[in-house]
Amino acid sequence: MKSVNAEDVTWRNSVPIMAWDFHYEYVKELKALTVDLEKVNQISNRFTWDEKELNIKERIKNEVVVVTDLSLRIVFASSGIKKMTGYREEEILGKTPKMFQGPETSEKDLDEIREALKLRIPFEKTLDNYRKNGKTYKCKINAFPVYNQKGKISHFIAFEKQDLSA
Repeated sequence: MKSVNAEDVTWRNSVPIMAWDFHYEYVKELKALTVDLEKVNQISNRFTWDEKELNIKERIKNEVVVVTDLSLRIVFASSGIKKMTGYREEEILGKTPKMFQGPETSEKDLDEIREALKLRIPFEKTLDNYRKNGKTYKCKINAFPVYNQKGKISHFIAFEKQDLSA
């Protein structure tokens, strides 16, 4: 019979501490995603959105979701907003997306966005936005008006991500 020493047993039954760190981060992200989806669902249910084409459940996994009311006040931002901008959701609720703009943000692009919002049509733009620390980043925005099941517009929703190719 082969003898087993204590070091062998300890090594085989241990997990590197780094693995727990990765696991914790993964669980933390999953929890944040679940909370984000619950918040969006509450808004959606309250205003009876017609969600068929929005694909929120899939897009929220890889993009930041920002929902504004019709006066463009932010009513929801997914947890990814902190990583992209440095702001927590609580810091931006009630404000407009204008808070992310600055001197390097293209006025031409902003005019085109304002026109799309006025016409209540979808748009896609990449803007030079500003983080909380003042540094710029390229933000790819894909935005839509959101309609309720009666066909009346209730909000705007934007799917955003940092454009690393620019």
